[in-house]
Amino acid sequence: MATIKAFKDIESWKKAREVCRIIGEIIDAGNFKKSYRLINQIEGSSGSIMDNIAEGFERGTRAEFIQFLGYAKGSCGELRSQLYRSIDRNYISAEVFEELKTLVLQISGLIQNFILYLQNSEVSGVRKKVASK
Repeated sequence: MATIKAFKDIESWKKAREVCRIIGEIIDAGNFKKSYRLINQIEGSSGSIMDNIAEGFERGTRAEFIQFLGYAKGSCGELRSQLYRSIDRNYISAEVFEELKTLVLQISGLIQNFILYLQNSEVSGVRKKVASK
């Protein structure tokens, strides 16, 4: 596996960014009417996926990265639950629901595979390299 130099190169972060973009378009189109609490929650959880991947990467240690990937994976579950709430209230169509649910499940799987890779890796992280010199 090639060394990742920036969080923007991580596949799960790229897909999470795409989910955020789609959700933002849906919100901006007024589909959530005046359900401000759900807007805040769905926007927050979708953003949390990509933000936790980025923060964990920037922390500079394998252990912290794994921890933050776990948070990102948890946000995937939270977002899927909010998608069910959104379709139940007819804020999104069945087609949009399936598209987003599929993307979020892909992201969750990518994150899980990345966690497993890091758990079995000898890579210690940038901060550990600096500290050991």
